[in-house]
Amino acid sequence: MHFFGRTPDTLWTLIAAPAIWAIHFLASYVAAAYACAPNADIFRDIGGVRVFIGIATVVSLVLIALFFYRAWRDWRRRTTGGDRGTRQDQEGFLEFATMLLASLSFLGVLLDATPALFIVDCR
Repeated sequence: MHFFGRTPDTLWTLIAAPAIWAIHFLASYVAAAYACAPNADIFRDIGGVRVFIGIATVVSLVLIALFFYRAWRDWRRRTTGGDRGTRQDQEGFLEFATMLLASLSFLGVLLDATPALFIVDCR
């Protein structure tokens, strides 16, 4: 698939951004749980996990933004605007839905990473 070229949209492009959000959520919380699992010292610093979550957040946001940009660019170029059920109309719907899901996923990743900004130990 050519990421910046004009390619047909499928359900895979539709679910890519929410999948990135889910992977970010899982990786962030599993890493934090693993770092705090022994629970012997609840005041132990989790700086390494916070750095990991920060890097994972930046990478996830960039990937989601790329999917948003791709869908927005193709949707903006769309010449048909009807509800006739043609293949072009279906493409337009998938592009618009991809933009909405990418926006939601972007906000979700930001909210997933918010606790790493404020929580510095295993309490």
